[in-house]
Amino acid sequence: MDCSQLRTLLDAYLDTEVDLMTSLDIEKHLAECPACTLRLQNRRVIKEASQGDSLYMRAPAGLEDRIRASIKPADKLVWSNMLRYSVPLNRVAALLIGVILTAGLFHFIVPANSTSDSLAQEVVDSHIRSLMVDHLSDVISTDQHTVKPWFDGKLDFAPVVINLADQGYPLIGGRIDYLDNRPVTALVYQKDKHIINLFIWPSTEAPETAPTSIQGYHLINWTAANTTYWAVSDLEASELQTFAQLIQQSVAAAQP
Repeated sequence: MDCSQLRTLLDAYLDTEVDLMTSLDIEKHLAECPACTLRLQNRRVIKEASQGDSLYMRAPAGLEDRIRASIKPADKLVWSNMLRYSVPLNRVAALLIGVILTAGLFHFIVPANSTSDSLAQEVVDSHIRSLMVDHLSDVISTDQHTVKPWFDGKLDFAPVVINLADQGYPLIGGRIDYLDNRPVTALVYQKDKHIINLFIWPSTEAPETAPTSIQGYHLINWTAANTTYWAVSDLEASELQTFAQLIQQSVAAAQP
């Protein structure tokens, strides 16, 4: 079984809907593939979070009364006749109302400054997951000479690891994450009580985007020496911009 086949079966595997032989094939592949194992862990975290009570939103009090009051008398008669004489149409109407209300709800809860950039959303999702499951670091250290060697042999590139403790952004660790369909470096920094994830991976075609924010998190991305960088945090945008500039300057100075 290869990675492409596993991706099509991942949800069924999580829901225990595959047969025994397929399940054994999947588990054998997972034992040999860190990228797919990380994909499974991420999918499991999202599934568990989506089943929690925190995502359930009750309709505001009085919403039903306001909807009924907004329907004109003539419309009420039409709806009454439809509901009385056509059971199938009744079901269709209920479905349409549900779709309309759901669309309105999502319009309400999605921030106006959200972006259609799927990679930016991936970055934010990975940042949130690292906070939710308390898995910020695979290697915990404030010493870049400890963090950098930990990645040796685990990735197909060697990230430049910078400690900005003297500038107020200390390195606290690192881990391997999965973005843009590949394993990437995630370096973890801290500013006061705020966590910064700096994602790094090689890329020859990575157009930069303007600093943006999604779900209350600020993002900055840039490219240098065929390497892509994404910084994400709930820091003030100006502080994250300062962090990004310090990283760029330090990486440039460290280049041979």
